[in-house]
Amino acid sequence: MKHSNPQSYYKTHLESYTLKSKQLYKSMSMYSFFRILVFMATGFGIYFTFSTWQISILIGVTGILLFVFLLSKYTDVKQQRAFYNALVKINEEEIAIASGDFHNREKGLEFQDPKHFYSLDIDLFGRGSFFQFINRTAINEGKIQLAQTLKANNIINVELRQEAIKELASKSKWRQFYGANASLVTVETPAKQIIDWLNNYKTFMPKIMKWLPIVFSILSIVVFGLITAEIITNQKVLGYWLFLGLGLTGMYVKKTNELSSHVDKIKDTFRQYAVLLDLIENEIFQSELLKEKQKQIQLDQEKASVIFKKLSRSLDALDNRNNIIGAIFGNGLFLTDIKNSYRIERWIENYGDKVEDWFKTVSFFDAYNSLGNFTFNHPEFVFPKITNANEVIKAKGLGHPLLNKYKRVDSDVTINNEQFFIVTGANMAGKSTFLRTVSLHIVMANVGLPVCAKASTYNPIKLITSMRTSDSLTDDSSYFFSELTRLKFIVDTIKTEPYFIVLDEILKGTNSTDKAIGSRKFVEKLVATNATGIIATHDLSLCEIEQELSAVKNYYFDAEIIDDELHFDYTLKEGICKNMNASFLLKKMDIV
Repeated sequence: MKHSNPQSYYKTHLESYTLKSKQLYKSMSMYSFFRILVFMATGFGIYFTFSTWQISILIGVTGILLFVFLLSKYTDVKQQRAFYNALVKINEEEIAIASGDFHNREKGLEFQDPKHFYSLDIDLFGRGSFFQFINRTAINEGKIQLAQTLKANNIINVELRQEAIKELASKSKWRQFYGANASLVTVETPAKQIIDWLNNYKTFMPKIMKWLPIVFSILSIVVFGLITAEIITNQKVLGYWLFLGLGLTGMYVKKTNELSSHVDKIKDTFRQYAVLLDLIENEIFQSELLKEKQKQIQLDQEKASVIFKKLSRSLDALDNRNNIIGAIFGNGLFLTDIKNSYRIERWIENYGDKVEDWFKTVSFFDAYNSLGNFTFNHPEFVFPKITNANEVIKAKGLGHPLLNKYKRVDSDVTINNEQFFIVTGANMAGKSTFLRTVSLHIVMANVGLPVCAKASTYNPIKLITSMRTSDSLTDDSSYFFSELTRLKFIVDTIKTEPYFIVLDEILKGTNSTDKAIGSRKFVEKLVATNATGIIATHDLSLCEIEQELSAVKNYYFDAEIIDDELHFDYTLKEGICKNMNASFLLKKMDIV
């Protein structure tokens, strides 16, 4: 269900989450105060009862337990506050982005690829790009997944993706909870390194260590009880027993240290991933794609989130060895390092090979939440009706999704299969924007997103473009050679399957006569191969092809000089442009 006013939603929830964050801060302060109180009371209690060591120990143990309880509550509240602060940030950012303030966000420049079908040409990545505008991913793997989805050129199962994105768009609260928890993931080690480490890990704890810590712990409690009851009067026995436990632990200390150094870097990641998996598992999804992804993290007996939580607890327990007092008494009396290392190794043995699938599912939802969020933010956009009709694109009121909706001029566009448009027009009249608008329609529609139009029917087709060619100093190639290489890539690619071709002023690297002849021959070749697409050009002679080939149609964007000022209406019209403006602009700007 579409929300008619996304900004109202964000403002309401911003107020609600800000209030909750303030309440949690007050609770944190209260728990801090009580912790200090317990610490002081325990200290005084031990001081005044020091002569009676049994009572002194009782007060000390009680104080420590109470202090640990309060610390645990404080930590829980602190985590809750961090979660609500993350929700506050999400809603603040949505309000800012809607106002046009998004150019400081991640640009995704690492995903630009000059050899890709279209990613360099249509402002998919970079400052002010579609990726920068749409990206709400919180983990690096989710960001990569989103970029790969935008670059996929995938025309299979478009309707399945549409249904998944529609459903996520309707789950605003769930999306924000997922995003807030994902933003709290602390990543010291990339997911790929974690997966490689788990897959290649060699265990060092023998099977007997499953039982030895349990037996030793029971005996420790018995020894302590006998000493307390003064059945054993030699208190040195407890010291000997402590050294025995430390000796057993010391046999594996080097390997345990290595394991600890690895798990210390991933424990926070696993704790938060458990929360994300729990959110995925416990949500009810209707769309086939989301149910399929949800199924990938479900095992026969246990949920992935429960399995992750088990590991997270063992990782935290092993991390406690960094506390010197806890390490001495924990290992000396309960063999905690052995117990925790054994548990972690058994976990790796049983589930290590499944972690990659779980990570991928978390990344998928992180990426698709961005798509659902974009859909929620644009209730006026429409999901193209997927058909196998002759019309590749039939759109009413098609516009560029990043332009101001109150200022942009939309166009009605119908492009049939195996039809080629030649678009002419004055400088700055809107040709390049139109090419990117059509290109983004194709990319967005293939991803499963709604498009910036009042209505659209679409027969899915892959996109290939040549709009921004540059020379390469490192490859020692000229601009013209780079452009020829790109055109050769297009010709070779369209031999295998149909593509929608978008070209902007090709063969710019040669003289005008040569360019006119070459452009004409290239368009004729494309039409002869039954290609579909658009070419924008300043060369009016190219428009003559319409008289010879029925597949070619001429369109233009006009410019007018009114009261010695240049005016554009940015409206797509049938025919050939008559008004060019280069000489007027040169004169107007006192260049000539």
